[in-house]
Formats: sequence, structure tokens, C-alpha cells
Amino acid sequence: MKQYKLQDWLPTTKKEVELRGWDCLDVILFSGDAYVDHPSFGAAVIGRILEAEGLRVAIVPQPNWRDDLRDFKKLGRPRLFFGVSPGAMDSMINHYTANKRLRSDDAYTPDRRAGMRPDYPSIVYTEILKKLYPDVPIVLGGIEASLRRLTHYDYWQDRLRPGILVDSSADLLIYGMGEKPIRELIKRLKSGIPFQEIKEIRQTAFLTDIDSIPDRPEEGQDIRLFSHEECLKDKLKQAKNFKCIEEESNKYQASRIIQQVSEKAIVVNPPFPPMTSEELDASYDLPYTRLPHPKYKGKVIPAYEMIKFSVNIHRGCFGGCAFCTISAHQGKFITSRSKASILKEIKAITEMDDFKGYLSDLGGPSANMYQMKGKDESICRKCKKPSCISPAICKNLNADHTPMLDLYKEVDRLPGIKKSFIGSGVRYDLLLNRYADDTLNKAAREYTKELILNHVSGRLKVAPEHTSEPVLRLMRKPSFSQFEQFKRIFDKINKENGLNQQLIPYFISSHPGCKETDMAELAVITKRLHFQLEQIQDFTPTPMTVSTETYYTGFHPYTLEKVFTARTKEQKLAQRQFFFWYQKEYRKQIVQELKKIGRQDLIDKLF
Repeated sequence: MKQYKLQDWLPTTKKEVELRGWDCLDVILFSGDAYVDHPSFGAAVIGRILEAEGLRVAIVPQPNWRDDLRDFKKLGRPRLFFGVSPGAMDSMINHYTANKRLRSDDAYTPDRRAGMRPDYPSIVYTEILKKLYPDVPIVLGGIEASLRRLTHYDYWQDRLRPGILVDSSADLLIYGMGEKPIRELIKRLKSGIPFQEIKEIRQTAFLTDIDSIPDRPEEGQDIRLFSHEECLKDKLKQAKNFKCIEEESNKYQASRIIQQVSEKAIVVNPPFPPMTSEELDASYDLPYTRLPHPKYKGKVIPAYEMIKFSVNIHRGCFGGCAFCTISAHQGKFITSRSKASILKEIKAITEMDDFKGYLSDLGGPSANMYQMKGKDESICRKCKKPSCISPAICKNLNADHTPMLDLYKEVDRLPGIKKSFIGSGVRYDLLLNRYADDTLNKAAREYTKELILNHVSGRLKVAPEHTSEPVLRLMRKPSFSQFEQFKRIFDKINKENGLNQQLIPYFISSHPGCKETDMAELAVITKRLHFQLEQIQDFTPTPMTVSTETYYTGFHPYTLEKVFTARTKEQKLAQRQFFFWYQKEYRKQIVQELKKIGRQDLIDKLF
């Protein structure tokens, strides 16, 4: 393994800054996560991008906000700006369960130690920095900024909150994947434009006085949302707002979005077009050590352990699942890395001391979307649908699995590789669909067989999410019959080849539209298929998803029809218990619940 010096990581202390011979810094990044110098960790990516732009950059991971604030003072004042990111997860999901219980650990912290970041670090960190250095600009980024850029429902406070710029006092917000906007910001600053005059960079948002909204320099209509105050008074207006926000987030040529909050306005500039493969390669090919900072020697960072031998082959997801935040952050258009870039990263992994020859994942947000895009991209440029595969697979989608088959085979031929597993979730609807072009059907069949025979680490994860057709439609997921079809194929290939592999399905309870009778039927159906479910969760409303807006408003944002949602703790537990029908301690209460809802017919089927 390559031997690294301390200077090979971006500095985190004054001593490390001095080791590089620097007497000042251009940018200081504050992160809610531990510093892992790896392309899966946002602060490391932005730090390396800034370094590649010739800047002097430091990272302060998990600063202590409770003491005398020495972590916020130790590196002094940067020449250009502070960058703030709460980490790879929204802090509230990181901290709390779906039942709002405080979690006892944190996967992005050494040795899982809890309490190393505050609730809403985007707000807490920026408030501290503004008090200490009121004249230094602050750029806010990361998943928390993306999901909370406009009025949003906060499940943990059970209220509608304004866009995070109102509470955080940051000067600029970057949403989505930050490489292109941060490079453009540096370009403007290097040209001598003062920070406060930079208002038109794509994929950024800023807060301004309502009468000081700058003219848009390029063609395109602005979309003016209902104000924050209007949404507080009328949930239907919040639902209507969300439809606009989601559609504009998934368009090539999007509009600028403006929302008034009191006497201010949040201005959200349209996103950049998707990155090219060359641009994405450039991000992954930066000189990462791929290791946690030496300050964590002897400690385990679980989030890093999970991905240290995995490789991300693309960005974006066109699934558009109603409860998922991926498209709100990464977008629906797929950007795939080149084969050369992927193989280069895998070669670096094979040279790691503790690598035993097994890649844990060769995937992405969805495992099998690599190099998929529209056949006629001019049609995609006009499309505003959030999903390319729900309610049906778009006829313009080139869902060819051949590039993945070629990639898997080439990876498995590499010296030092014994097996490459697919740990990301597989979209079986892409595999089972019957395409007009029979070469796509043949490639899908070959991929399915290759996947099951050679790339399953004992267990293959898939996400049917529910068995009820009405609930699945609200989730933007395919019919459960497709999961049953995929299971038959999976079992057949395993039996024919003497394999004993497991199919692990994921399910959600209490999703909008789901009632207790739906969960009771889910229990009966999954029992019939010989499943005792492990991978289950109660629906957690996260900002900026269709499901969350439906949960909060009671209306589906696209149809404006009323939708039932389990909201009380009792309603949620009544649904969740059906996951555990096979455990004796749940039997009595499940029988009572089935009698209560008039479904005695299911008692014998379950017990």
C-alpha cells in the first residue's frame, strides 16, 4: 500500500497548515462528519475541487459547538469564504428514529460516538461563524441545504419551516452535487467580482430583500411560489408549491424559483445541466488518499468501513420514488463514469493493505442504471416528469444493460479481484420490462443471470416496499407482481446452479395511503412467499419528497386529492406490528387488531 504523509490529507489543524508552509487559508470547510478523504464524502470532494483550483483549503470536521468555540477560531479567517456542510445525511435523520427517539450512535463518527454534531448543524455552525467573523461570507452545501432550500415540512418539529437560508444566515446556498457551482464561484471570485455581487450562478440560492431581486440575465420565466406565510395558512398551497419545485429540479431547462418569506425572498437559480462523464471522472480522479484522516488512528468509522471497498459507477436516479431524496439532490439524469476511471479506482483499492479481493459494491443510487439515458435526448430536454419508469417505463429510455455486463466482466478480469458484488438496490422493473427492441430484452435476461450467479454476496437486496397496488402507485413503485416474478427467476437460477442465496426485500409501513388492512395483507402475502421480514422501516417524512408533502398537507401534490396517512404513534405502531406476525409476543395484539378492523378472515392465514 502507498505510504502517505500527514500532508497528503487536507489540513485540519494549525500545525498541519504550517506543515504545508502556508501562512493563510483561502477557504475553511466545516463538516458535521468525520474527515474521510474519499470521493463518497462531500467535504473531501469539495476540498479536493478547491485544491485543484489552486486554493489553500482546510477542513474542520465535527467542530465542538458547546465549549469556548476554539474549533471555530483555531484556523482564523479565510481569505475567500467559509464552507459549511452538515454531513452526508440530513442531521435529523442522523439523530432520530422514525418514532423520534434519539439514536445511540452515529455511523459518520469515529467509534459510532453519538452527540458529535448538533441538530441542524447548517444553522448552528453558520450562526457561530457569523458572530465570530461577521464580514466573512459563508457558503452552505450538502444534503441538508438541498432538501431545505425552500419552505419545507420538518417532521421532528412537526411544523413548516422556511428555507434554511432564513434561519442559517449563510450568504449563498449550493444545492445538489457541488462540483460545478463551486468551480463557477471560484472563477468569479478569481476574476475580482466581490462575493456579495455574485447572484446568478446556477444551482445556487440566496436570500435578498423582496425589492432587490436581480434581473435574470438569461431567457426564461421566473416561477413565483406561494409565500411561506401563505403556506402556513393553507396546506393546499404548500402542496401546489412542491409540484413546481420537483418538476423544476428534474428539468434540463428549468426556471428560476422565487419564494417570499416575510419582507425577504429566497431566489433559487436553475440547476446546471447534468455533468458529462469527463467532468465526473475529473471529480473521482482527484488525489484522494481514500482513507480517514490519521487523527482517527485506531478508531472505526462505520460509514467508511461500509464503502471502503466499493465503487460508485454513476450519479443520478430516474426512479423518482415518492419517498426518496436522491433526485432532489443528484437529479434524475444519469451521469456515468468512464470505464477507465472506474478501473483506475478499483486498481487503487486492490493495492490497499487489507483488501482481500472482494469488491463490496459496484453500483450507484440504483445498481443497474449505468449509462442509461434517452434514445432521443431532445425529448428528455423538454420532459418534466420526475420519473422515467413510473407509472410505466418511458419508451424513449434506452435501458440497455450491456454496458454493465461489459464493465462487470472487465472488472472481474483485473488482477487481485476475486469477486465484485452488487450491494446497491437493483431495479427489477428494468429487468422484467418487455422492450420493443429485443436486444434490450436479451441484455436484461443476461444481466439478471450474471447478477444472480456471480455478483450476489449471499443476499441480494431489492425494494418492493409494499404489496398494496394503491400504496405502490403513491410510492411510484412497480406492481408487487413484478417482485413475485423476479423471485421466481431468482429461485430458479439458484436451484439450477446449486446455490443457496437469499433475496432480501425492503418494506415500508405507514406510508401515505397505507392503512392497517394493507399491512395485514402484506403480512399474509409475504408469509405465503416464506419471508420473515428483516429489512423494514416506518415511513420517515424527510424534507422535499412527494410522500412528505402528502403526509403533511393531506393532499397529493400532483392530483390534489386527499390521501389518508397514519400520523399518531398508535396508528404507526398498529401498522408496524404486522411486520412481526411470526413473533409470539405480537400474536395476541395482531389478532385483536384484525378483529377490530373487520379482517378476521386473515387470522387463519397468518396463524
